[in-house]
Amino acid sequence: MSEWQPSIDQSRQPTPPTLYPEYTKPGGVEYIYRELEFWTSGFFPGSLHVLLERQRRFGHVIAQQQASGKSSIAAPHVLQLEFACRWWTANLHCNSQLQGTHDLGFMIAPWARRQWELLHDTQSYVTMINAAKTLAGRFNPIIGAIRSWDTCETKVYSFKDLSTDFLVIIDNMMNLDIVFWAAAQTNDSAMFNIALSHAKLSQRELIRPDSTTTHLVNFDPATGTVKQRLTNQGMGHESCWTRGQAWAIAGFAQTYSWTGDVSFLKTSRDCADYFLENLPTTLIPPWDFDAPKDGRQPTDTSAAVIAAYGMLLIHESMIARGDSSEYLAAALRILNAVCEHHLNPPARFVVPRLEVETVEHGVTLEHGAVTVDLGEGETILNGATINNFEFAPRRWANHGLVYADYFFLLCGNKLLEMGIGQLILRTE
Repeated sequence: MSEWQPSIDQSRQPTPPTLYPEYTKPGGVEYIYRELEFWTSGFFPGSLHVLLERQRRFGHVIAQQQASGKSSIAAPHVLQLEFACRWWTANLHCNSQLQGTHDLGFMIAPWARRQWELLHDTQSYVTMINAAKTLAGRFNPIIGAIRSWDTCETKVYSFKDLSTDFLVIIDNMMNLDIVFWAAAQTNDSAMFNIALSHAKLSQRELIRPDSTTTHLVNFDPATGTVKQRLTNQGMGHESCWTRGQAWAIAGFAQTYSWTGDVSFLKTSRDCADYFLENLPTTLIPPWDFDAPKDGRQPTDTSAAVIAAYGMLLIHESMIARGDSSEYLAAALRILNAVCEHHLNPPARFVVPRLEVETVEHGVTLEHGAVTVDLGEGETILNGATINNFEFAPRRWANHGLVYADYFFLLCGNKLLEMGIGQLILRTE
């Protein structure tokens, strides 16, 4: 896996990391890093934990694939992964107390929940609970929502006064998961109701009648009325930014699993249906569904894999209800297209053989330190777009992206959990 290389480099440093991978420059192969307080800091450690989960829970499938010749990629030893997981998260627990962001779910849950469940790390459990409480503390009962951004500035609008503007974005649906989880762990009905209220508000105000998503809604914090509907990353204020649509698919599917409210499952399905109906023939979404279809628009593979993950969640819920579902097949088509068009060539583990002198056996050959031949990039996928809004302070397109990789890996684990990987292995 190409994302393993930065972990090997950082593991040789004297102290755990304080900078975390976010993206590669268009045409570049190496990660650009951000400070640990940035909202994407949890995704690279999250990817390591997803790989650890894969080794721990589905190691037999990996071993069968290698034995059958279907996979020639050597996986890192589980102890290496455990070390990398702890090393990359040693400095992240403090983020659970950050007061100025709604992204604590993204920053904490991808690694801390698995570190608790796989490694029984009590500090990670406490970190999850603290992050959920911090996030719930951003709730405004008048609006019925958790504040997303404190401030936001582009070339065409600026919001800096918390007393006059209350910003809610569709991305925040994904961060409800940590609040629901903590509420379930602690039997906290108030926390549960905060997450539920935010989901209902988002369902009402950020989902349009045609099942497309508004990226950003600005509310009056004193009255709860809508002041503006805007975009911060899409083509325009009335367009359908594809990653926002994907956040809605996955976020409402997660919310249904916690609440059992079928209206959330319907919203997730409606958003997924729109997503599928508007995909181009390549099955790779453009960065915005309303962008000109001129062949020059950048793709967004992060939107593709997040949407696919949401569709897998929909499929699970529908099957559990006894309903038929076409969403598994749809998710697999998208993932296959991503692999066909936007998968970077695999990195390769290089394990030198060293001569070691022993008392009992004389000179023997042993494996040396593992290094990695990166190939063409540190990310697994290419073809992502962080932001292509015309009036954004910065624009990024056609690059690798850490959360595209995270959700791609997460899709793989979900398929294994559903028995898809084992089924393919048995039938081929």
